[in-house]
Amino acid sequence: MKTALLIIDLVEDTFGKHGHLPVTQAALSMVPRINEVIRACRRQDLPVIFSTDSFLENDFIFQGKMKPHSIRGTQGAEVYSGLDRQPGDVVLPKRRFSAFFKTDLDQSLRLWGVDTIAVTGIATHVCVLATALDALSNDFKAIMIEDCCASMNEDMHRNCLELYRRNPLFPLFQVMTSQEFMEKIGSGEQM
Repeated sequence: MKTALLIIDLVEDTFGKHGHLPVTQAALSMVPRINEVIRACRRQDLPVIFSTDSFLENDFIFQGKMKPHSIRGTQGAEVYSGLDRQPGDVVLPKRRFSAFFKTDLDQSLRLWGVDTIAVTGIATHVCVLATALDALSNDFKAIMIEDCCASMNEDMHRNCLELYRRNPLFPLFQVMTSQEFMEKIGSGEQM
């Protein structure tokens, strides 16, 4: 069993002067925990993947209420500088919610012998959840690390996690804390 860590949509536009998302403060507060999880994964030689929004200027996605952000080729679409990114890490740009949608994530995970993904980042109820559910659809186990994800507000975050905390897909789909996750990968315990 091998796990890969995915950090979803923590880009400069989320935190910088152009940061306009209500999730910014919650995301900022979880960065130290995500960095701790990243370091724990590196100690176990597990893949670390930064999956980032990478939109085109007039992208379809901006026809709704979402304001343009993370435009491909701009500084705002880069991995947030406060994250512990190292040269061996993978940066996986994505145009939609799931890190699996129209990317090579599935093939890469299989090449690396990964059978489980742990998902962190924003937003719990959209991109983090879409990635976890697509992992299951592609026959990977999925873990949502609850204190390393954030939504537009705490109620939205908590309600989303509660929907999946006790589900009939356990143990294929789990919600756990960063501490529980680090203990499991440190002990080599099956997820």
